[in-house]
Amino acid sequence: MDQRQSLVAGGLFTVCGVVAWATGLPFVFPSLGPTAFVLATAADPGPRRVVGGHTVGAIVGFAAHALLAPGLVATTQFAPFAPASVRLALAGALAVAGTTAGMRLSGTVHPPACATTLILSLGLLGRLRAVGVVVAAVTLLYVTFRLGRHVIDRHGERTYPT
Repeated sequence: MDQRQSLVAGGLFTVCGVVAWATGLPFVFPSLGPTAFVLATAADPGPRRVVGGHTVGAIVGFAAHALLAPGLVATTQFAPFAPASVRLALAGALAVAGTTAGMRLSGTVHPPACATTLILSLGLLGRLRAVGVVVAAVTLLYVTFRLGRHVIDRHGERTYPT
């Protein structure tokens, strides 16, 4: 990976960071990093896969948490063999399995979305509003990528893989 790709990945993430700062909403979360990396260093997977994959992950993750572990958060320290720990682990397992199946069935396979599903299924972004914020953040990341790529194409210099 050359230095320009590093700058592209960081720049994409920075846009979401500025929106998070300006709105107070969680427009930055761990699975955006791998998505920024993919966009900066690999062939464009397309909006269907990027936004679609994260959308599947967010919905399935939220549903798994609501079904198996409502009110629980993975950052809580539980006693060994606590039932709450099992419920969170099951929510995570269900979310990863459901997201994998959902992405395969819908043609939206995007591996970073499996991190998104864990973030929601483990209660780290526990409100229903978080599903919309995740989708909005990923959409913003992808639109920023495409706009940047368009500007670069118009000026004749490519800083992304062909």
